[in-house]
Amino acid sequence: MDLKRLRTFIRVAEDGSLSKASDRLRLAQPALSRHIKLLEAEIGHDLFVRDGRGMQLTEAGQELLARIGGLVQQIEKSINDVRSLASAPQGHVALGMMPTVSYILSARVAKRVATELPDVSLRIVEGYAGHLIDWLHRGEIDATLLYGPGSDLHLRVTDLLLEELVLVGPANSDLDPKTPVPVSTLGKLKLVLPSKPHGLRSVVESAAARARTNLRIQFEADSFRVLKDLVEEGLGYTVLPISAIYREQRQGKFKYAHLVKPKVVRHVILALPPSRTDTRATSAVVSLVLDEIGKLVKSGQWQAYSLPDMKDWPHTE
Repeated sequence: MDLKRLRTFIRVAEDGSLSKASDRLRLAQPALSRHIKLLEAEIGHDLFVRDGRGMQLTEAGQELLARIGGLVQQIEKSINDVRSLASAPQGHVALGMMPTVSYILSARVAKRVATELPDVSLRIVEGYAGHLIDWLHRGEIDATLLYGPGSDLHLRVTDLLLEELVLVGPANSDLDPKTPVPVSTLGKLKLVLPSKPHGLRSVVESAAARARTNLRIQFEADSFRVLKDLVEEGLGYTVLPISAIYREQRQGKFKYAHLVKPKVVRHVILALPPSRTDTRATSAVVSLVLDEIGKLVKSGQWQAYSLPDMKDWPHTE
């Protein structure tokens, strides 16, 4: 399979036009058309429908794009990686994060990459756990932080930490860190939570099921910013890690209380593709991320327990 033809196919598919792809690839349209026809002959299916609107993908074309887009990108990264063995890590790295993790970690990681890995271009991608896993399998991101545990994931997984989740309310609420709130009482509160695909929602619902209580969800907000805005406006309570509200809590915008019976925690893991070889740039960024997480936890800026320190975890029910 000719890599150049695959690159041409991806570009035409993304642009939806031979002329646009021709301009971006600096390749004459007849040459582009020839690459597409040769690829179609090799695969045995038409990949595009040519009409007045441009180049529209057929069903076979959509399937091919979904399967090879990330793979071609990884091949190109690997070739560049081998070429640059004698130099510092360089290239593009896409790092996935859940919004609540990105809140505390992304700016710090970006700053360190700019300082310590100047030849690496970092793209930070926020998303739900399900989306992040799918993007990782498809090669659209190179590594990601996820909710654990990772034992049922077909990925290379490293356990990182456990972090307590707390009940968060507006500034005029009577929540107090010194007065724990049983999970069984959540059913009496108006809650603001992400929708069901979100890992945070699953953690809260699992705790509620253990406490045999039904949640009263007043609003669903898949945007982390919107979720906090609704709570700040007094429209309900939510459940978040302390690290996700530390700025606003210091500013007096929120109050919080610990949840008990059961204690509600989330498990954070690092996931990498199951079979792809990591580029030097990816390995360098991952090492930096792990180091930064360790520093944040050790300093107390990220109130969590790394898995090796679990003997110190307060297992209060």
